[in-house]
Amino acid sequence: MNKNGKWEIGFILFFTAFFVVSIMCFMGFDYVAAGHIGVKERMGVIDDKPWGPGFQWTGILTSTREFTTRIQLVDYDVSAFSSDAQIVETKVALNFRIDPNRAPEIYKNIGVNYQDVIISPIIQETVKANTAKYPLDELVKKREIVKNAITLALTNILENKGLIVTEVALTNFEFSPEVQVAIENKQVAAQDALAAENNLKAMEFNSKAMALQKEVLEIKKLDLEFARIEVDRIKAEKWNGVMPTTLVSGEDNNLLLSLNSM
Repeated sequence: MNKNGKWEIGFILFFTAFFVVSIMCFMGFDYVAAGHIGVKERMGVIDDKPWGPGFQWTGILTSTREFTTRIQLVDYDVSAFSSDAQIVETKVALNFRIDPNRAPEIYKNIGVNYQDVIISPIIQETVKANTAKYPLDELVKKREIVKNAITLALTNILENKGLIVTEVALTNFEFSPEVQVAIENKQVAAQDALAAENNLKAMEFNSKAMALQKEVLEIKKLDLEFARIEVDRIKAEKWNGVMPTTLVSGEDNNLLLSLNSM
């Protein structure tokens, strides 16, 4: 082999090695988009430290699994029982996001299908447990209390799994047509009973008011009688025992009668 042939072989080998090394180095870099967090995995071993967003050297033979850190919305239909064994249908809408610092833990222990693995069963269990505490009619009246209890429970449970709950929306409870009619009739009966009670109280109030007015009139009569007696007493105290000698009669005092001449 001549000298030129050796140079050609050397150049090809150098170029090939350079190309392979360049490809391997390029493969060692990775990119995580905005609003996401990256979890590195090298030959089945998950790195406990998340990274991103941005462009970064992650290492050769290393892949990156992206998790969104933006708020996500999921909703589920839940069928539960009240404390009086009535079927209650409701819809739960959950806003949540991943805790970026716990993304490696989620990937290692749960995987990428965390919505189906933990969120769905936790929502079903939490709604059923809280719905079973109340009878059917109280679920309608105490909807806000039930919602707050479900929100608090979901927040605490999912936070332990690395998921941050931002909002829980609970739609109105739905019942069978027969149960709905029974609830409406019960509400109407309660309203009628309240109206009757209010009418009875109004009648009792009017009766007491009339009795009070009668007592006031009696008191006024007694006051007038006492006043008349007091006037007579004062007149009696001031009378000197002498009978009047002249009697005046008429509006213009034109009739004078002397009692002495009689």
